[in-house]
Amino acid sequence: MSDEMIDRILVIDDSETDQFICSCILEEYNKNIEILKAYDGKEGLEVLSSLDKPPELILLDINMPRMNGHEFLEEYAKLGNDATSVVVMLTSSAQEKDKEQAMKYGFVRQYQQKPLSVEAVQKMETLF
Repeated sequence: MSDEMIDRILVIDDSETDQFICSCILEEYNKNIEILKAYDGKEGLEVLSSLDKPPELILLDINMPRMNGHEFLEEYAKLGNDATSVVVMLTSSAQEKDKEQAMKYGFVRQYQQKPLSVEAVQKMETLF
């Protein structure tokens, strides 16, 4: 990921540990990336609505309180193409039905198992 391609990433995950791991890996990979955090889908939508421009990438968990990842995707799709960032599912769910449900959205480009790794971030480079 070059500085020109990704300036801002939103991590939506209710786990403090996974948020920490994501921040460490992303900062190790590129110290210039702005990392935004939300702890469920509802907060993720609130963060997005407060921004002047959307992040280039959203890392999204599935199992979260208040609004899970699937519910977030439904609401996010309603925002229209102007607001779409690339979404990568970063989840502990290995269930095929979760993957199929997430991948039906055109803006969801990858389905990754937790935890985030440098190798996974390198694979995300090809999305841009």
